[in-house]
Amino acid sequence: MMFRSVIYFLFCFGFKSLYAQNQQSQLFSKEVASKLAAMPLHCIKTEWPNKTSHTSDTITDHVLLPHQIHPSFYGCLDWHSSVHGHWMLVKLLKIYPDLPERAKIIEVLNNSFQAEKIEMEAQYFSKYKTSKIFERTYGWAWLLKLDQELYTWDDPLGKKWYASLQPLTQTIKELWTAYLPKQTYPNRTGVHPNTAFGLVFALDWANTLKQTEFAEVIKKRSKDYYLNNQNTPAYLEPDGTDFLSPSLEIADLMHRVLPNDKFVAWFNKFYTKEGIANIATLPVVSDRTDYQIVHLDGLSLSRAWCMKGIAKHLPVNHQYKKLFDTSANKFLKSTLPHVISGNYGGDHWLASFAVYSIFN
Repeated sequence: MMFRSVIYFLFCFGFKSLYAQNQQSQLFSKEVASKLAAMPLHCIKTEWPNKTSHTSDTITDHVLLPHQIHPSFYGCLDWHSSVHGHWMLVKLLKIYPDLPERAKIIEVLNNSFQAEKIEMEAQYFSKYKTSKIFERTYGWAWLLKLDQELYTWDDPLGKKWYASLQPLTQTIKELWTAYLPKQTYPNRTGVHPNTAFGLVFALDWANTLKQTEFAEVIKKRSKDYYLNNQNTPAYLEPDGTDFLSPSLEIADLMHRVLPNDKFVAWFNKFYTKEGIANIATLPVVSDRTDYQIVHLDGLSLSRAWCMKGIAKHLPVNHQYKKLFDTSANKFLKSTLPHVISGNYGGDHWLASFAVYSIFN
């Protein structure tokens, strides 16, 4: 079974006393959570190295430091990694309210979720000529995932931080609502601009918060982009720096968009036998000190969460249901030991992918 083998693996990796507190956390423990929490706790306030992706209008804003541009989400190398590091800390507090790092996490998050800082983050998206496209759509997606996590947390801290985040959340929603009708073609890349990945998180957010109109726009555009796709060239995956599977992200979206019987019919036409065999093959990560090549560890984790979700929507007797379950197990078992590698190229973001792959 997937749960049993991954638990055994984590034990061998040095995480002891693994136990299940509830059905969702069978792969996890407080000790594991503490080890993973250390990663964003370190990098959220680590300003350097930094990749701002800021397009300057003038020499004045060209020389601004990262924390001056993004007072809440300046660390963890880049904006989106900081955002999903914040998401992970919130997730861990929800799972383990008595986590030993609780006080430190609250201190860090209280600092990030200061109302004036979030307001500055929101204003950034209209402050410069090209800032409306900043972090489109990967960072947008993680911001909505963070908002969703706070919204679903019945806790005074969660309510406080959720309220503080709203100016930025509403800005992202407005930007996405304006962008979707103009996005004629989806991005099928395996890195940040991947359209399907962003729409998965956006749709989950919209459904959770009952943002019906936004959800319907997402569903319509998803069908426009992907409903008639057949024989996707998954045999060509991955590119050398992928952390997302272009084909699996689409399938992960479409099981949310279509009724189950129609999803299965769509899925049967979407993949070829060669493509399935290829995406079930473990990516080779030749150098984890390389900030781009280490993306392939993230690919294994994102393949795992996609395959788990897709398998749930395939009939018991479907030819690929078992393969997807066992492949997800393989990806997790092979990749989890590298989540904490001691190299910042992976350490600033992979822990979030690990937590999402287990609890999604």
